[in-house]
Amino acid sequence: MSRGALETPPEENQPPQLGKPSNVAAGAPAIISTMKHGISKSGITGAISSLNRVNKFGGFDCPGCAWPDPDGHRTIAEFCENGAKAVADEATKKTITPEFFGQHSVQELSTKSDQWLNSQGRLSSPMILKSGSNNYTPISWNEAFDMIADELCSLKEPDDAIFYTSGRTSNEAAFLWQLLARGFGTNNLPDCSNMCHESSGFALSDSIGIGKGTVKLEDFNKADLILVVGQNPGTNHPRMLTALRDARKNGASIISINPLIETGMKKFKHPQNPLEMLGSGKSIADQHVRVQINGDLALFRGINNLLLKNEMYDSNFIDDFTSNFDAYKESISEVEWSVIEEISGVTKSEIQTLANIIAKSKSMITCWAMGITQHHNSVETIQEIVNTHLIGGHIGREGAGVCPVRGHSNVQGDRTVGINHIITPEFAARINQTTGIDVPLGHGFDAVNAASAMIEKRGKIFFAMGGNFLSAMSDTKSIAKAMNNCKLTVFISTKLNRNHLITGEQSLILPCLGRTEVDNQSSGKQFVSVENSMGIVHSSQGHMRPTSTDLLSEPAIVCGIANALESRRSFSTLNWTELCNNYDQIRSLIESTIDGFEDYNKRIKNKSGFYLPNPPRDDLEFRTNSGKANFIFHPISYLQPDNDEFIMMTIRSHDQYNTTIYSDQDRYRGIKSGRRIVMMNPLDSKERLLRTGDKVDLISNFNGEFRKSEKWYIVEYDIPKGNIATYFPEANELIPLQSTARGSNTPTSKSVIVKVEKHQD
Repeated sequence: MSRGALETPPEENQPPQLGKPSNVAAGAPAIISTMKHGISKSGITGAISSLNRVNKFGGFDCPGCAWPDPDGHRTIAEFCENGAKAVADEATKKTITPEFFGQHSVQELSTKSDQWLNSQGRLSSPMILKSGSNNYTPISWNEAFDMIADELCSLKEPDDAIFYTSGRTSNEAAFLWQLLARGFGTNNLPDCSNMCHESSGFALSDSIGIGKGTVKLEDFNKADLILVVGQNPGTNHPRMLTALRDARKNGASIISINPLIETGMKKFKHPQNPLEMLGSGKSIADQHVRVQINGDLALFRGINNLLLKNEMYDSNFIDDFTSNFDAYKESISEVEWSVIEEISGVTKSEIQTLANIIAKSKSMITCWAMGITQHHNSVETIQEIVNTHLIGGHIGREGAGVCPVRGHSNVQGDRTVGINHIITPEFAARINQTTGIDVPLGHGFDAVNAASAMIEKRGKIFFAMGGNFLSAMSDTKSIAKAMNNCKLTVFISTKLNRNHLITGEQSLILPCLGRTEVDNQSSGKQFVSVENSMGIVHSSQGHMRPTSTDLLSEPAIVCGIANALESRRSFSTLNWTELCNNYDQIRSLIESTIDGFEDYNKRIKNKSGFYLPNPPRDDLEFRTNSGKANFIFHPISYLQPDNDEFIMMTIRSHDQYNTTIYSDQDRYRGIKSGRRIVMMNPLDSKERLLRTGDKVDLISNFNGEFRKSEKWYIVEYDIPKGNIATYFPEANELIPLQSTARGSNTPTSKSVIVKVEKHQD
């Protein structure tokens, strides 16, 4: 039901202010920015108290990224600038009360910026937006649970309900969430992985038999070569810079492969090192390979061609542990170097130099993020990267392996404990055995298919366990239509976001505890567990008094819905109340259902947690169809824009984490006071008679479907010719919903063909 709310942030009436991009990441500016943000949100005492416990033994896991903590020890400050801002953001003293919603309609709130919405504070009470109303009003928890259960029971088909999950959800809550969905009768379990690293999981599963990376943090100290591909660690995973700095000290060569030269890959001043703070900073990357947007597949194909042509490969590893090598070698024996150079934007000479460096490496790690995973050919590209590792035997040895760097703090853990729209018969049988749930075996909806179903009015109820689905997904206006078509939308959240304003006929906001807060249940104080990017499961326990006495934990909310539903339609043998009262019971249930969690409640009390099994890393075991690591060949595919078109990628600003905007500053890139910007090569702007500050419109074209977004500002920037960059989520409306990666169905947020036209006022 549309209430006239704006689905996108408001337009900006003036161009941004520009300064010089920074050459050094972190340092004093990061400390100052962190403290200002923390003190403004929770005061001096609150800021210090929270930061003293984040990522510490017995403390809480940072609600930011999933970069791992060191095994066995912790530093004084085990956090980064953006992690500290995420903590302060959650620990804010400011609250949104029922009176706030009485004073502001959803239409009025939608005219505010995403930064303003987030800055209003923590949600404090369950609220309902009734049919025909423009304002949220209070509702009791039991009324909300009963309403949800009644609406679920009114559906004609279980698949009319969609259960979305954010990557910040704990293992315990996520496991219960997927039991609730499957108990109701659906595998519609889209999650944020579908939008980011689904391509990684899909590609790696076929290549090496596991949809995760194969390195530990300690491997960075043993590597002699680290490739950082399609990633901006300085903004999105800042603690990774410490690992890169230390690797460099230990003799590793670090090469950045990315369209943009990001500050974090230039120099780094560690905030805990006085000498570095006083100096010019430590260099991170030895060299930067400026690949064009979507040129990575061509680049690695060229590398692999040269490695094989010059017989620079590990024949013993290939013979013992791989399959399909001969066929792959034959397939890439001849490449058109003019095509490789054109698509990648890298010369054959530069590729030869890179191949020589890789050939000499004894232990190579390749890291990547969404700059690789969000293209039409993302799966093919990742498998080509894996081929590079198989050629040199760089898997299953110390200091070597593949490293997809996850974003959300527990997005990998959610998948491990069952958040997946695809279910195997084996897992379904285990769930039935331990819970009595008759699990459906058909595939559910991923994020894209969930949105399509709602647009077609096949999805009637949309649940969001955290996150901001509207702003995170591609094709914002289509997602808004999807939301409006729902009978009921339910948001389990800590902070206000735009999706709370773009809703179904009725909508519920169910406020939950955050990571920083004490979680008391009837059996006493509880903790939860999470899994980081390197497969370590560890505990997280908040220490702060809850923002409101009317908050429930995520597990308690799930159990409340389940109890209400079970009273109307029994679907399991579980005692949901006992599970909620003592999270040990949830972990025992996970242990009996999922391999790798043996002695869960015992091992999770180890101060560093425990590693989950990783067969390629641990035993050089590859659980693929061949029983070995597979060389997989794909023809080179690439985008072919017309002469008057660009390839656009969306990126984040520095003062941003996922869809949460902390400020309108992008300190590292020298851009402030504006987010509707188009980074363009100066030669491109000159050819089109444009210059910095000019106002333009962007028009995307996908299979003859045009999408127009007006009033953006040109910023001349060091970016490959023919490429442009814009901020996420503002530019998401230009990404067609059906433009997805082959195999993984991930939105192509890094491969959008657009025209840039001067705006006519």
